[in-house]
Amino acid sequence: MHVGNARYLKQDDLPETIPVFPLPGALLLPAGQLPLNIFEPRYLVMFDDALAGNRLIGMVQPALAEREAAAGHGTDRQALCQVGCLGRITSIAESGDGRYLTALTGVCRFRLIDEVHTSRPYRSFRIVPFIADLASADEEHTINRAALLSAFRAYLDANKLEADWESVERASNMTLVNSLSMMSPFGPAEKQALLEAPDLKSRAETLIAITEIVLARGFGDSDSVLQ
Repeated sequence: MHVGNARYLKQDDLPETIPVFPLPGALLLPAGQLPLNIFEPRYLVMFDDALAGNRLIGMVQPALAEREAAAGHGTDRQALCQVGCLGRITSIAESGDGRYLTALTGVCRFRLIDEVHTSRPYRSFRIVPFIADLASADEEHTINRAALLSAFRAYLDANKLEADWESVERASNMTLVNSLSMMSPFGPAEKQALLEAPDLKSRAETLIAITEIVLARGFGDSDSVLQ
């Protein structure tokens, strides 16, 4: 896996402990790009530390339901989903008002092992990376592209949206599946299911299934397809 100016080919290329950024509804996948607007002081410190080190940050969702997190029932030590995705800071800009406008590029997924307590204001964990994500396995032929595009087109039609179909047609199956998964408006449970799909074929099938369920329900209630 070549991300930015770095190459990650084996487990030794990855740290055993990473800072984690809990964010409900955010999905980062290997080779995908996730833009972020960083403004909380503890996460500004996290990004400063990462920039001074290996530039790696783990994206993970809180285990709380999105509505509970939004209602303020979470805490700094709230439970987290066990699977997240490691991202490398590949772009960053200062806003001029104390924020960072940045983007992470996905490296590989990981599983949380245990929390490492430090003096820093953010949380850090020991992880086990999904090493298979670093390999360039040829999964292009496993995707039912016609079914994926059909679901995508139905979603756009239901919401009166347009797409750049020339770009869509040029995209590889891997780019298409991962981009649509990351851009999808579904809730945290659906995003986590897409993240934890064991391979690209499973992720595509999960994305199609979730989209079909949402469309069958008349859209408008896409926050909690998976209960």
